[in-house]
Amino acid sequence: MQTNNLRGIALMLLSVAVFSVMDALLKVLAEHYAPMQVAFLRGVTSLPFVLTPILLRGRVERLRIVNLRLHLFRGALGVLMLGSFIFAVRESSLATTYSIFMCAPLVVAALSVPMLGETVGRHRWAAICVGLAGVLLMLRPAGGNWISIGSLAAVVAALCYSLAVITLRVLSRTDTNESMVFWLMAMLSVGAGLLSISGWRPLQQPDWPLLLGLGLAGAIGQYLITEAFRNAPVAVVTPLEYTALVWGVVLDFSIWHVLPGAATLLGGAIVVGAGLYLIRREAMQRRAPPQAQAPD
Repeated sequence: MQTNNLRGIALMLLSVAVFSVMDALLKVLAEHYAPMQVAFLRGVTSLPFVLTPILLRGRVERLRIVNLRLHLFRGALGVLMLGSFIFAVRESSLATTYSIFMCAPLVVAALSVPMLGETVGRHRWAAICVGLAGVLLMLRPAGGNWISIGSLAAVVAALCYSLAVITLRVLSRTDTNESMVFWLMAMLSVGAGLLSISGWRPLQQPDWPLLLGLGLAGAIGQYLITEAFRNAPVAVVTPLEYTALVWGVVLDFSIWHVLPGAATLLGGAIVVGAGLYLIRREAMQRRAPPQAQAPD
């Protein structure tokens, strides 16, 4: 068990690093192309890597859609989420975008009450409020403006991602993992592709290696994170997702020579602390015997 946990931790750390590199590629591409065009490129470069293993394993039947309306809703959320995220990293640093986006687990916990009928106790509500206060700190007034457009886009991306997670919980009751992953990428490609037509720019030859890297990073990151959750409990590996903030700072400084401000660091620390507390409470609740479980 200990060996599996260590393997899961290593795989999660690697997956976060790979996804961070992928996000840096998105930011580089967004400097030359519109966000929706980059979102389309993200989806379409991932499709071959998603579909090939399914075909090789003879699992085409697992692509069957059961809940079409929920798939379509999740696809629309995916288009808006990725388009907003790419716009955010184009307008802001990776570290700032990550710091805001990391509030998504807190929003999921809050939305699970009205949308899934789950119970959230006072301790977790306190963590949610503290974490959202950290986001507000990062959106503080600066130069007379309450919020930058890049930060607003990060908030929209986090909200869409949170709704997509809620949708995924419901969709997983009827549809297979293969169906959910493939059709999300397919709908993302179609939706973002249609929205990018008006502002489409021809792809430049020097950008083709970036597109290959985008598809490879997405596929490798997805494989690593899947294996991480397969080898170790969720409570062990999930907190490591916050190491993306470290990668955001490193990549920002290495590529764009930018460092986060004090408010971003403090707000990000508050969001991460609240998220880790939420994960810890959830783990404690799951370990408690059924008769001792109560809203916390």
